[in-house]
Amino acid sequence: MINKRLLVKNLLAHNDENSFYDKKLRVDLSHKEGKAKFLKHICALSNSNPANDSFIVVGVDDRKNEIIGVDFFDDSKLQNLINAYLENPPLVQYENVPFPHLPADKVVGLVTIRAQNGITALRKNIWKYYGGAVFFRDGSISMPKDFGIRVEDVNSAIVAEIEKNASNNIELTLDRVQDFMNRRENGLEAFYKVFKEQFVICWSGKVRLKNDQEYYYRVDIEMVNEHVRLFYSTLDEVQISYDEHSFSILEFVELGLGDRQTYYPLERQTFRFFPNGTYKLENKILFNPPYYDRKTLHHIYNANLSLLAKIALGSDLTARELIDLRNMPETMLICQFNNVGEPMEKMKAQYRHLKKYSETYKAYKESLRILRKVKYNS
Repeated sequence: MINKRLLVKNLLAHNDENSFYDKKLRVDLSHKEGKAKFLKHICALSNSNPANDSFIVVGVDDRKNEIIGVDFFDDSKLQNLINAYLENPPLVQYENVPFPHLPADKVVGLVTIRAQNGITALRKNIWKYYGGAVFFRDGSISMPKDFGIRVEDVNSAIVAEIEKNASNNIELTLDRVQDFMNRRENGLEAFYKVFKEQFVICWSGKVRLKNDQEYYYRVDIEMVNEHVRLFYSTLDEVQISYDEHSFSILEFVELGLGDRQTYYPLERQTFRFFPNGTYKLENKILFNPPYYDRKTLHHIYNANLSLLAKIALGSDLTARELIDLRNMPETMLICQFNNVGEPMEKMKAQYRHLKKYSETYKAYKESLRILRKVKYNS
């Protein structure tokens, strides 16, 4: 079983990007240009390595070859994007790999690309790339090439050796379990469970009882044997259940206006484990957004726009305005679901100013995560 943290380290030991490995500071899928560039690299790596896995490591400073980290990314429908735009698409998996020296909310993104039979090509136009375009790796660069190019398999032995050196070991697993259990000293509840004698899942968080139901918040869940973070959120709340064969995470979003807050189920993730050392992930979106009087939402939306204008000018905020600013990501998300204005776009335009208010900025990033998850699963 491969330890993904060791795999990232072994890949970074190859300082120069090549035909089976690429590294990025970040990947932005919020607009067409970012999606197009990401799809280009997926296409090129798939075509350049038909016989073995290829990798993209996200959260690395290319010049220094230094791990910087990125936000936790849990877009379970990334494969849908690839299937929609690529002909003969590869199988792609995005995993969040925690590193001890990074802040708790940062990880390294590991994209694993497994080519299928045949050439991968763009299915349709996106940004400046035309449908039918084919890309290959030319050293560290993804370049358009002739469709009939013949690819020599020169990487299988190298990739196999890298993956072999990243095999898991008991010491790393036990160290990570102990790290989770030590979080009790910080007031967090910490647990672990072993499935099929091979898979170790740890989780930590604070417990809240509401209506005789137990919820976890400030949640961190990790499959320790692979060093892959399964879930992370400082704001949203989850319920956890498990039996001998599966582990389930039911994520909730607390939304509302003013003091009227309600828990809405967002997504259920279920990991099913098998005796042969494999597991299957099942995702199901459960979210039905709340709907409100449109006059009320237009009033809130306009008030939020005025508040965004004030922080853009650097004006001082009153105590009431600071409270409204903290609640803005949530109220703007409600406006988004009710098709009132362009709330998330307006916030994105001022994100540099929102960064000055750490709690608001964290809530803004959580709102984008929820919106992306609902959008791609709709």
